Order: sequence, then structure tokens, then C-alpha cells
Amino acid sequence: MSDEFHKPTKFSGAKFESLQGGEDPAQISRVAHDTAHALLSRVRDSPEADVVDRLVAFTDEHGIDAVAELWSRANPRSLPGALWRIYLMRAMVRQDAAGTSFLYQRGSELATTIDPVVAGATTPTGPDEIMALADQILRGLFQGDFGIALDRAAAFCRVTSLGCTSVADDVDFTSPERGSELTTRALRLSQTASEFTSCARLWRSGMLD
Repeated sequence: MSDEFHKPTKFSGAKFESLQGGEDPAQISRVAHDTAHALLSRVRDSPEADVVDRLVAFTDEHGIDAVAELWSRANPRSLPGALWRIYLMRAMVRQDAAGTSFLYQRGSELATTIDPVVAGATTPTGPDEIMALADQILRGLFQGDFGIALDRAAAFCRVTSLGCTSVADDVDFTSPERGSELTTRALRLSQTASEFTSCARLWRSGMLD
């Protein structure tokens, strides 16, 4: 089985051609759903460690655009939409681990919910810990409880959103552009958290397509 997943998300040229601009949106949607279901079912049926390792690190070698080609235009409350957002979340963490860990740590200090516990990051949360968390969440999609992985992703987004809002308040007068950027990021993270939560609910009811 390992040989079959040497390059796990490289599909036939015909499938990629169907994702280029101007094609039938229904066909693009079908490819997104078909590839997401095929990948997930194959790996979860036999979650070999080396295969999962390659899937977790896939965008490190091939770039996030390789995943975006397949899933970025999918409904956020769908299986391909959920997979895309998890990969994107991990990519953003790795792009700025220091900044993300700072925002997450700030949010975890202010949180009045169990979100920091649900997310499961080691505390205190530095760059290494936040990258490990992102890997654990993605790995959980393939090896663990899919719904729990989505819950952890949602909690991570809410905690980081809280940190963004707090830091935005701190810098609003001295650096309004930075404050605006952080506020926008907080809103996006909050929205993504809501999408992850919806996907987790749909997964548990057997309706995440």
C-alpha cells in the first residue's frame, strides 16, 4: 500500500484539467468531493505511519497550491472544504510559527472557555509547540477521530482569534494598520472555527459529504 501513496495527492492530468478556470463548477465540485473521499477512506482504512507522515508533510514539498487545486473552491461545510482549511491552517502556522504561537498564547491566557484544553497545545506555547499542534490536528484526520480533529482545529482558531483581538486593541492607537490587519484576521479565524464546528457536527451525523 505504501507504494500506492508515494505521491498521495497527485491525480491524473484529466482531473487537474477539470479544475482550471472556466470549467463546469459542478464538475469541479465532483472532483473535489471524489478525491477527498477517496484519499480519506483509503488512508483511514489502513493508516500506515509512513503514508500519514507523507500526507502531513505533503504541502511542505509540493506547496499549498497543490492542495488548493483540488479543494479550495469547495463548500466550507464539506469534506474537501474541511481538508482544505486544515491544510491551509497548518501552512499558515508553519509560515509564521513565532507570530502564531504568540497570538495563540495570548488568547489562551485570556480564554474563559475550555478551548485551550480542547486544542491541546503544550503550554507555554512557543513556535515548536504550535507547529506540533498543527501536525497533530492534521494527523488526527487520518489516524484518529475525525470529529475530534475538527473540534481541536476549531478551538485553535477561536483561541488564536481571541489573541488577535487582544493584540489589535494593544496596537490600535500606535499602529492602526496593524490593528486593522489583526482584527480582520480575528474575524476570519472566528469564521473558520464556525466552519470546523459545523463540519464536525456533520461528520458525527454521517452527513459530511
